Amino acid sequence: MARESKDQTRRRIHSRIRRRVQGTTERPRLAVFRSLHHIYAQVIDDVKGHTLVAASSNEKDAVNGGNVAGAKAIGKLVARRATEKGIKSVVFDRGGYLYHGRVKALADAAREAGLEF
Repeated sequence: MARESKDQTRRRIHSRIRRRVQGTTERPRLAVFRSLHHIYAQVIDDVKGHTLVAASSNEKDAVNGGNVAGAKAIGKLVARRATEKGIKSVVFDRGGYLYHGRVKALADAAREAGLEF
């Protein structure tokens, strides 16, 4: 039997998380995706199926997302954009990643910038 790749394991864990975590209009979902060089964050209303706010490290004039400092900057940016749209409270979707390192840094920075979760 072939071993599961790291990405397949992450996707399996993410689908298990998604059974419980759902974004509503009142409390959308803050979803995180990280690659080797970048980190992406989206605030999603799952009822309508719309992305309300997004921020990523591969935007023009963005910082390096491959490290903790870049993840903090993206967390602050997505929180600022969300509060500008009137979003104060979200549910956090770690995307199948461990709540550690860049994912934790992004979440902590978003909390400090005013998002509640």
